[in-house]
Amino acid sequence: MELRQIRYFQCVAAELSFTKAASRLLMAQPPLSRQIRQLEIELGADLFERLGRSIRLTDAGRFFLDQTTQLTNRLDDITAATKRIAENQKKWFGIGFVPSTLYGFVPAFIRQAMALDENAEIGLLEMTTLQQFDALKAGHIDLGVGRILLDDPLIERLVLVEEPLMVVLPKTHALSTRSELRLEDILSEAFILYPSKPRPSYADHVLKLFEHHGLTINVALETNELQTAVGLVAVGLGITLVPSSVHRLHREDISYIRLDAPTFTSPIMMSWLKSNESAFLKQVIGLAKKSALDYYDAS
Repeated sequence: MELRQIRYFQCVAAELSFTKAASRLLMAQPPLSRQIRQLEIELGADLFERLGRSIRLTDAGRFFLDQTTQLTNRLDDITAATKRIAENQKKWFGIGFVPSTLYGFVPAFIRQAMALDENAEIGLLEMTTLQQFDALKAGHIDLGVGRILLDDPLIERLVLVEEPLMVVLPKTHALSTRSELRLEDILSEAFILYPSKPRPSYADHVLKLFEHHGLTINVALETNELQTAVGLVAVGLGITLVPSSVHRLHREDISYIRLDAPTFTSPIMMSWLKSNESAFLKQVIGLAKKSALDYYDAS
């Protein structure tokens, strides 16, 4: 499948006429029809229903149009941004982030970073801490916001905050009305860990916290997303541990309970290449420090 075929399809879908679309594309109708047919063969679906001299989109065609329009609109935005950067109108600055960091100070920090310099194009990419390290070394991002304390001689790390962990229980659980729980209160429970991959991850961090105390837990399920883990808790399939800022994810069918275990924390840290001497990077790091300090001072 080629991008030009998608563009051809979108034009035919807009005109609902091969003749009009061919005229708009400045090409003959037969080659346009062949390109659309090749696209349909590759997809294994008819995109248009032929009704005599008229055509209309099939259900598959409507779906394909919706999805490819989102794709090409995003591509147009990327193309325009790339041109601005190439013409020195903008500088690109990539930030990789772990989704669970978005419940605390990080959204405010990112908003402030976007307003720091009107000539900076801030790109946001969702990725694990391990993926961030690879992306930093490959030059795909400039800064990572993660949770796992990995070691790499090329990467500088800065822990901004250590978030206490909280227990997530179904609302119907016998312990759900407690204001605080101890480790021994939850050891017999089935645990839901996340993410299951790639590893090492936050799941390994939680396991090591228990191992440090000479404890083991019963891992019943592993899932890739925090919200999926919380949803499975609501179903009653187990309990999970989340950083304290996640309690802002309100649900009526679960309870967040403080854990009386001072060492059970999850760091929010920034990572960047030690060799990166960018003045803008230093500004952003300073802004992140201030954002974290302001947020937790106000909490």
